[in-house]
Amino acid sequence: MPVPFGEIGIVIALLLVCLVALVLVLIARREAAAQREQATKDVAEIKSEARALLADAERRADRLAEREDAIAAERRALKELERDLQARSAEVTALHERTVTEQAAAEAQARELLEASAGLTTDEARAELVRRTVETATNEAAAQVRRAEAHARRTAEAKAKRIVATAVQRAAVPTSSQSSITVLRLPSEEMKGRIIGKEGRNIRTFEALTGVNVLIDDTPDAVVLSCFDAERRELAQVALEALMADGRIHPQRIEAAYAEAVEGADERTLAAGHDAAERAGVGGLDTELVRTMGRLRLRTSYGQNVLEHLVETALVAAAIAAEVGADVETTRRAAFLHDLGKALTAEKQGTHAQLGADLARRHGESPAVVNAIAAHHDEVPVETVEGVLVQAADAISASRPGARREELDQYVERMDKLEQLVTAHAGVRRALAMSAGREVRVVVEPSEVDDYALPQLAVAIAKHIEADLAYPGEIKVTVVREIRASATAG
Repeated sequence: MPVPFGEIGIVIALLLVCLVALVLVLIARREAAAQREQATKDVAEIKSEARALLADAERRADRLAEREDAIAAERRALKELERDLQARSAEVTALHERTVTEQAAAEAQARELLEASAGLTTDEARAELVRRTVETATNEAAAQVRRAEAHARRTAEAKAKRIVATAVQRAAVPTSSQSSITVLRLPSEEMKGRIIGKEGRNIRTFEALTGVNVLIDDTPDAVVLSCFDAERRELAQVALEALMADGRIHPQRIEAAYAEAVEGADERTLAAGHDAAERAGVGGLDTELVRTMGRLRLRTSYGQNVLEHLVETALVAAAIAAEVGADVETTRRAAFLHDLGKALTAEKQGTHAQLGADLARRHGESPAVVNAIAAHHDEVPVETVEGVLVQAADAISASRPGARREELDQYVERMDKLEQLVTAHAGVRRALAMSAGREVRVVVEPSEVDDYALPQLAVAIAKHIEADLAYPGEIKVTVVREIRASATAG
């Protein structure tokens, strides 16, 4: 009976499955044998390592035992040494006690012998020893001080001269001495005729308005403004420069130019203060301080312009401070502001040092600067080295040859006194001392003094001057009464 094909396939499939299973079994047995072999090798290696570790542990145990034996031996030796030291310490203590006792006895015996031979007790001898020691030390210290002072004097004078010379050379500036004239350059010779005007009316108006003498001589292209008052000269200079720039010169224009010059005074003051601060190298000043400094451009001290003196003093003081190692900026600032109060002496009571220090304090200046200002004439003690340098620089600037002339201050004082004497008369509105004090022009109030009273007033003023004022030569008194009327046509 034939076998169906389907059954043969099944048989073959079963055989194949059995064959694959047999192959897998063989492979598994081989891998198991390999693992057993590897495990055997690993166990052998572990046993070998364990035996090596055990041997090493035994060796370490032997060395540790030997070390413990050595330590025990050292401990026994240390105990024996300690017992020996204790015994020796006891011997030393006993010996020290005996020595102290013997020394005290010897000192007592020596003290008794010394007191007996010198006639002094122990306290007296100690006091005498202290006195002599102190006296010797004091004498040696005094000798050292004298030697140091002598050396300082020998070297300080030469060093001071070098520092001052260096500072003065670095601050080489034009002389700050001021005269009582101002020279203006004219754009052309023809301008002189315009300034004089028809029959001299322009120059008379200008002089009467400004109180300044206008000197027009043969000097080409120049006109001289002469007046003891620096403020009047400045106003006249500004007004005349404006007139020359405009070209139109007549009495009404002169009055307008003078009014503009008066209005611009504050601006010129502030500009002068800023310019001086910049030249001196001082920054961060309060605006009120700058304005006050600018007012000093019109102030002189013994003929020396105060603002120029302050700039020069600041430069000299800063150079000296740099040489001696002081605070340069503080010294420069204090030197620049030290005569600040001279702008206030006509308005307030007190010395210019006090007034300047108070003003600087109110406007935020440092205590060092305020003290240097207040102390620059030794009215208060100087607290800093910068204050001392300000004093030195002030003296250097004031004592330079040609810096100051006492005659100019005396002349200005005489002119002020002449004007004050004249203005004391009733009806006088303004008095102008001119021509170096040889003439005084008196402007009266037309409502108080009529034309008939002018001669009597001139004579009264002349007699008053003769009686109360010492002056060389003659003084001409000119009384001016002017009435103006104006109307507007509309």
